[in-house]
Amino acid sequence: MSWLNSVRNALPFVAKKASTEENLWHKCKGCGQMVFVKELEENLSVCPKCDHHERIGPKIRFGQIFDGDYQVLPMPRVPEDPLKFRDSKRYADRIRTARTATGEQDALVNARGTIGGYGAIVGVQDFAFMGGSMGIAVGEAFVRGVENAVADGVPYVIFTAAGGARMQEGILSLMQMPRATVAIAMLHDAGLPYIVVLTDPTTGGVTASYAMLGDVQIAEPGALIGFAGARVIEQTIREKLPEGFQRAEYLLDHGMLDMVVHRRDLPERIAQTIGYLCAKQAA
Repeated sequence: MSWLNSVRNALPFVAKKASTEENLWHKCKGCGQMVFVKELEENLSVCPKCDHHERIGPKIRFGQIFDGDYQVLPMPRVPEDPLKFRDSKRYADRIRTARTATGEQDALVNARGTIGGYGAIVGVQDFAFMGGSMGIAVGEAFVRGVENAVADGVPYVIFTAAGGARMQEGILSLMQMPRATVAIAMLHDAGLPYIVVLTDPTTGGVTASYAMLGDVQIAEPGALIGFAGARVIEQTIREKLPEGFQRAEYLLDHGMLDMVVHRRDLPERIAQTIGYLCAKQAA
């Protein structure tokens, strides 16, 4: 607080300046326009001006995708700092900061509920938690999500959002890629679908493993999806990349996705997909 404001607030005969909540408005990352937060929330965190899909966390996603009540599955207990890693900050401190900021234990949260009347286990990666990075906790949560789906006899649906593997856990984070692949095989052995919804952004080791192994690959409009960054690719191949490269619509046109679905249509489209893939079980 400045000296002038301190004096102003101390004088009883001077009217106090009206305060305004800082979170009344949101600047859209797509068009740069200021959007009323309430209007944005009512529109499922999609910009009403340019249709840009903002990043959302597990609680909001679960509320949007499930029919009603849902049950959040407990997070598995794993070693939190197996390598005692430190860069400019201790890894343990980074985890504590991320937990305080997001209210989540780690970057992948699972929940049980129904979508269009069909039972499902849904996993949501939170990009706000250390960039949604894949470490031991994320890998273990993915496996537990699949195990619960197999036990319940329902599909596993995952919403991916990640910057890749978590560097602070070294090779242990990379080991989660084959672990996830084996878990998906367990799901297939049980005759259950694995549905992937790629959201902005899905990159790195997550894209190189469970994000691209779905029986059905869905993406939100405009989502950034890829392994290496566009700049790295351009420097490697020494060519200019086409417009919209690594965006959901481009990947759909080139056969890497099955569909691009607006956020408001996701519950219905996922329910239709589950109904089609689980027709025999329903019968």
